[in-house]
Amino acid sequence: MTKVVVVGSINMDLVVVTDRFPAPGETISGERFLTVPGGKGANQAVAASRLGASVSMVGKVGRDAFGDELLAGLQREGIDTRHVGRAEVATGVALITVSGGENSIVVVPGANHALLPADIAAAEPQLAAADVILTQLEIPLATVQALLQLAARHRVPVILNPAPAQPLPADLLQRCALITPNEHELATVLGRPGAEMASLLPLLPGKVVMTHGKHGAWHARADGSLHHQPGFAVQAVDSTGAGDTFNGALATFLPLGLEAALRHAAAAGALAVTRLGAQGGMPRRDELLAFMSS
Repeated sequence: MTKVVVVGSINMDLVVVTDRFPAPGETISGERFLTVPGGKGANQAVAASRLGASVSMVGKVGRDAFGDELLAGLQREGIDTRHVGRAEVATGVALITVSGGENSIVVVPGANHALLPADIAAAEPQLAAADVILTQLEIPLATVQALLQLAARHRVPVILNPAPAQPLPADLLQRCALITPNEHELATVLGRPGAEMASLLPLLPGKVVMTHGKHGAWHARADGSLHHQPGFAVQAVDSTGAGDTFNGALATFLPLGLEAALRHAAAAGALAVTRLGAQGGMPRRDELLAFMSS
């Protein structure tokens, strides 16, 4: 089993399903409302656990009902939560509108912004023993930087999913084994908004896996050549959590080699969009392998 430690956000997703997105200032009737466990960190942890990894989570929730529910949910998924702390602010939430297989999201970080470098230091034994560390940008950047420094000392590879995107310093990017942005996120991270994929991918050779929805993913190899992993054709129901599933799968299957891991990740991401909900749509290992073999 791949030992994966996920350092990141834990949210409660408040989901509304509608037949169309409202225009600014418009009120429309929704079809369904759900509360669904989410947060990029928790989502990626659940995805990796369901796909067969041994997963530990480092994060923060509030001392509230959402925090209780989210912590219990992670534990039911078999995730080690000894380093999920309690903050004196509310648990993070995401307000999600879903329509026609697409979504729009507003995130209120809450307790996620209370995850500090001291929490990384406290989790050092677990982080040092990991095969892969997976993190995102829904926690403070200083915490991500502390994590990368610690991982470098212990020679543990870190996959950074740079979302929500922001410009990142070159030294931080160089400490990552891989970064996994979409095209817009890659342009933002590199400080080149509006630039095209072909000009961006060679800027971090060997480190970029750029996702592109149903079209799959591209990897810029260290020698400058590009590897394209095509997407898998499915009927999309809800794209929420597909990227998180991709990242969880990438970390889980990375010991197979990057290109094999990319194929597993693309297939897992495709399966995730066929069902409603971020974690609800995430496949288990046997489902993924059956899908890939068919």
